[in-house]
Amino acid sequence: MSALDQARDIREGEGIDAAALTAWCREHAPVLVPEHGEMTIRQFPGGASNLTYLLAVDGNEYVLRRPPFGSQVKSAHDMGREYGVLSRLHGVYEYAPEPIVHCTDEAVIGAEFYVMQRLRGVIVRRDLPEGVELSPAEATRLCEQLLDVQAQLHTTDVDAAGMADFGKPEGYIERQITGWNKRYRNARTDDVPDCEALMQWLEARIPDVTRRAIIHNDYKLDNVVFDEKLNDIIGVLDWEMATLGDPVMDFACSMAYWVQADDPQPMRDIRMGPTHLPGMLTRDEMLDRYREKTGHAIDDWPFYQVFGLFRLAVILQQIYKRYVEGKTRDKRFATFGHAVNVLHEQCERVIRAA
Repeated sequence: MSALDQARDIREGEGIDAAALTAWCREHAPVLVPEHGEMTIRQFPGGASNLTYLLAVDGNEYVLRRPPFGSQVKSAHDMGREYGVLSRLHGVYEYAPEPIVHCTDEAVIGAEFYVMQRLRGVIVRRDLPEGVELSPAEATRLCEQLLDVQAQLHTTDVDAAGMADFGKPEGYIERQITGWNKRYRNARTDDVPDCEALMQWLEARIPDVTRRAIIHNDYKLDNVVFDEKLNDIIGVLDWEMATLGDPVMDFACSMAYWVQADDPQPMRDIRMGPTHLPGMLTRDEMLDRYREKTGHAIDDWPFYQVFGLFRLAVILQQIYKRYVEGKTRDKRFATFGHAVNVLHEQCERVIRAA
């Protein structure tokens, strides 16, 4: 079986009107659908946020991105922003896919969307693809690749990318803390902790530092595309939350997904990648390499680490609340409340150790 990422049948309730999409593309982006071309649509299985579909037309393949059904958090699913980021980054950052067309008319498929080039490669999710094995040395190289591509983004020239107006680095850290605290309170359900002590701990330790870099804001294993042998990264996906901000915050958010072999069992149970395998770098080793590649001094790593874990908990809680309220029927989300509890416990462990 090929390890290349494959689209599947569309999940129940997440279909797209192929005829309406074809008609719009013929009028606004004829390069996608020739006059007599026929479009077929399938869905990629990963992702708990924006939805990703494979468009196949006469042997050519494209990717369509749209917000999830039932979401009320418009700022987290801004297709126009994501399209704009890719339009600017594609020429200066080799891992940004080429965007093709953006549609603001929600009447076409029920939501705003954009279409981009398809990158044919391997996406590593919770486990390695079937039939793929990595030696410890190969696992180490994979980690180094992942880290180095993120560091390259964080050291990309903001002005050369034309992204000087894409965010406000001044006060970024404080806005992140207050914003995610508010989001958690708004999304809380009865079966998760109130996290008030944790949020107060973060608010009391906001560092007085301003760093300015292009940040992805959801950089993790299943948002990058590897070549078929998992030797090199060929692209980075899911740019909807990209902005200008503190790159160490971005790195900390990536490390929130990094579950290692010696973590408590509840953390290993909710891992989202195979970062526990022999040869995978530990979080401390990733931190050391990040410091080396970027030159950033990081004096209060526990603060950043707790922020990253808590932010991930908030993201999962927002999705879980949609599930609890019946706004999505995706059964993958039924366990997200449990994951929020586990992440809260991990935050408390880091705080105690600090």
